[in-house]
Amino acid sequence: MKIVFIGASHWHLDLYVLPLLEVAGAELVGVADPDPQAVERLTRRFGCAGDTDYRALCRRLRPDFVFALGRHADMPEEARFLIEEGIPFALEKPCGLSTADVAPIAELAARAGAFAAVPLVFRNGDFARHLESLKEEGDLSYATFRFIAGFPARYRQAGCGWMLDPSLSGGGCTINLAVHFFDLALRLLGPDVRVLNATMANHAWRERVEDYSVITFERAGALCVVETGYLYPAPTSNFDMHYALRSPRSYTIAHDTQTVESLANDGTSRQWPYFTTNVPHYRTFVHDVLERVHTGKPPLADLSDMVPILRLMDEAYAKAAATPLLPANPMPAAG
Repeated sequence: MKIVFIGASHWHLDLYVLPLLEVAGAELVGVADPDPQAVERLTRRFGCAGDTDYRALCRRLRPDFVFALGRHADMPEEARFLIEEGIPFALEKPCGLSTADVAPIAELAARAGAFAAVPLVFRNGDFARHLESLKEEGDLSYATFRFIAGFPARYRQAGCGWMLDPSLSGGGCTINLAVHFFDLALRLLGPDVRVLNATMANHAWRERVEDYSVITFERAGALCVVETGYLYPAPTSNFDMHYALRSPRSYTIAHDTQTVESLANDGTSRQWPYFTTNVPHYRTFVHDVLERVHTGKPPLADLSDMVPILRLMDEAYAKAAATPLLPANPMPAAG
């Protein structure tokens, strides 16, 4: 399989490309990015073709699969091109800035019968499957997901300063980090879930995007709280995280990155060695998505799965707008 990456200066590149290099029969043949320096650096690193124009690169190389990254604002056009060219692909989240961006490309992909995967990577792990199994106990009552990442300055350091421009990224920690938990809220509470409250702030770093966010979802009295932020003084891929869920017969907790504990109503405890952050699941996603496209199976999650997530995202940002962010600092925040 000939593989191409577009929007390759994205900070998630290594989460995809390093597992790809392990896949027997898969060859990285090209990278594209609007930044010529990024193209030069990456072609030298991987010994492959490169171009600042992903359309020209894809038409020249005719890849069997494309990992489409890049700026959030550019993702809908990337998807449209790949669908029209008949090239199977995986499009990084959030696939656009809003439902108005994502719904049309989801419809286009469905009409074309395109392979249009989305890395909602928790779905590739045992942890999310374990949470869904809790529904066998009956109706979930409450869930909380706390997921705090490093400082926003890391995006500038990675050459992705556009992440701090809401016109290009769509927002801050909510659209970037909370998207996985919006997906879990839908899967745990069902399609009728709604945004009850949303609060966002940029008080810590005074960037143009939020650095802290609390979203409350509700469905028939059941509640799910998603808390995200850019506050944790730690390297990329390290998080301050804690999850807790109340189901009829148990209380389930994840308070580290590799352990899930469930306490039954009688107090007895069981533990499972599940990865509870998104990072380890990208390797599983890469192997799984290439196997699926190679064998003709549909993706585990596709563009149609992003539409209800973006609808909730739109609701959250609309409710949070009632409390505007503080004026941004004139200079980048230290970090």
